[in-house]
Amino acid sequence: MKIRTNSTLFAAVFGAAAMIAAPAMALAQDRTQTEAEEESDSAQPVNDTWITTKVKADLMATSDVPGTEIDVDTTNGVVKLSGTVDSKAKHDKAISVAKGIKGVKSVDAKGLTVAKGDKK
Repeated sequence: MKIRTNSTLFAAVFGAAAMIAAPAMALAQDRTQTEAEEESDSAQPVNDTWITTKVKADLMATSDVPGTEIDVDTTNGVVKLSGTVDSKAKHDKAISVAKGIKGVKSVDAKGLTVAKGDKK
């Protein structure tokens, strides 16, 4: 018994299978990569943009720190804070928050001043 294959039919079936499988394989690969990144914080290098965003977000989420009044800039892992806060406690808390972020090498708070009238 001789079986004849139709190359056009074969190509169509194989092509359709590949089109269905490719997105599923890509999705599985994305999930694996995401899971690996979540499991290992050191898998991805921390860059200045990420640090700036994370510091700003954490300042905004920290009570008693006026995150909207503090500017954040990061260069080579050095975070520069600038702006004016109304107490020494808020000044110190902002520095503490920035120092707690992964990838921060140091914090330069020379530009972060305490408003006159409350130096506590």
